[in-house]
Amino acid sequence: MDANTQEYFKEILLKRLDELIDEAERTVAGMTDTEETFPDPTDRATLESDRNFMLRIRDRERKLIVKIREALERIEDGNFGVCEVCGDDIGIDRLNARPVTTLCIECKRKEEATEKARGT
Repeated sequence: MDANTQEYFKEILLKRLDELIDEAERTVAGMTDTEETFPDPTDRATLESDRNFMLRIRDRERKLIVKIREALERIEDGNFGVCEVCGDDIGIDRLNARPVTTLCIECKRKEEATEKARGT
């Protein structure tokens, strides 16, 4: 992969990383600044349910942040865009769809087929 393409993906990854970190900070601020008290148990339950949902989303985003940082490391190491299983280049279309991927489409299909066969 040439330097311009790597720089393109680096910019995409850095932008997404900044967005995710900003969202996480807003969530933390929103949850700690709130002094909501609801005398109605249903309202409290709704608030708690909404918070749990938001925390599940943020946990998924936290995992994505880790993957983004790993992808940025691969760019720095010169391994970005190379399948970790077969060593072939990962297609640009696949990287555009999922820049944090570490598998080419064929290796990903095989992995998913194996998981499906195992029932996991």
